[in-house]
Amino acid sequence: MPEKTTSGTEDRVTFTLAGAFAGARKCVPIAISGCGIGLVFGTLAGQAGLGTAEAALMSALVFSGAAQFVVLGLWASPLPVATIALTTLVVGLRHVLMGAALGPVFSKLPRLKAYGSVFFMADENWALTMGEFAKGRRDAAFLIGGGLLMFLAWTGSTFVGGALGGAVEDPARWGLDFAFTAVFLALIAGMWNGRSNILPWTVAAVVAVAAHAWLPGQWYILLGGLAGSFAGVVRRGS
Repeated sequence: MPEKTTSGTEDRVTFTLAGAFAGARKCVPIAISGCGIGLVFGTLAGQAGLGTAEAALMSALVFSGAAQFVVLGLWASPLPVATIALTTLVVGLRHVLMGAALGPVFSKLPRLKAYGSVFFMADENWALTMGEFAKGRRDAAFLIGGGLLMFLAWTGSTFVGGALGGAVEDPARWGLDFAFTAVFLALIAGMWNGRSNILPWTVAAVVAVAAHAWLPGQWYILLGGLAGSFAGVVRRGS
């Protein structure tokens, strides 16, 4: 009997409006929850001295809740530009690996579509997109559909939070000062993958605590992130 051959349809990558709408529909619950966090960020940004437009512009250009909350914790006068840049880089390094995971599919797209889409890549729509790819679906517009919805929800709620921030004189009274910690606790819970996380997370925590105790400023964030990342690489290579 002749050997079966597979057609190239499984590897064919599309970029359709239907795929974008599918991604947006899947991200509706995420966008709704993102509005709540965006409101908190806008409020706290106003308390830190950022104007409403400045906070919204940060959300539009950075589009990373984790990095933005970190930067808000570093916001002071004079502004520690180098520390903010390095810390934001460390927080965002995971996007290099996330983008590489999309590479086998997105490398088949025109550059404008590929790079335009990954600007709107966040943890949530990336995970949903990878789930679609795992099922054999290859509509790359799924990522940007979900990302655009999340982007609008995030920037819009940041603007509203900044506009209303002046009405909240004492964020601690409403528990808003705990938002930074709460966001990262939620991120940690969502990123837990089992025992494989124990070593890098433990190393990151130990180094961060030690750096906080012995070094001035916010270097403990950077050093803890680097140490945890290095431990994760070593563990995977062993």
